[in-house]
Amino acid sequence: MDYNQSFAISAIGMNIERTRVDVAALNLANANTVQGVGGASYQPLRVVAQAQSFAAGGDAAAGAFGALVDQGLDGGAVPMAAPLVQVVASQTPPRLVYEPGHPLADARGYVSYAAVDTATEMVSMMSATRAYEANVSAMNTSRTLALRALDIGSNA
Repeated sequence: MDYNQSFAISAIGMNIERTRVDVAALNLANANTVQGVGGASYQPLRVVAQAQSFAAGGDAAAGAFGALVDQGLDGGAVPMAAPLVQVVASQTPPRLVYEPGHPLADARGYVSYAAVDTATEMVSMMSATRAYEANVSAMNTSRTLALRALDIGSNA
């Protein structure tokens, strides 16, 4: 495998994990947001990363995958497809809290807050941070391997 591919894989992973941290921070910042007078409330966001798959296309995709494996085994560069990353709003209903004295309470005395679970968001943020650190470590290892390969070549 080419060293540039290992760097690209780590960079893609770091980008996805940074997006996960940003989304978790945004959700935590809006955890106590109240539904406005117009009825619109904050919808928690989720990061959806979808890998480019060869399995979806049946036999034609299996043939394409086999060709990529053969190309990689022959020493050729295997093309990489970056995963499709989307930030989507979850369709969870708002959290209703009974606060009859609140100025935005409905006729029954309930106030609609954003449906953000702070514990889940904190776990997501910590998980993304650890995955980011793992990608940094993988990139540093690839860098060390590349430098060692250059040292071997210069000593010969």
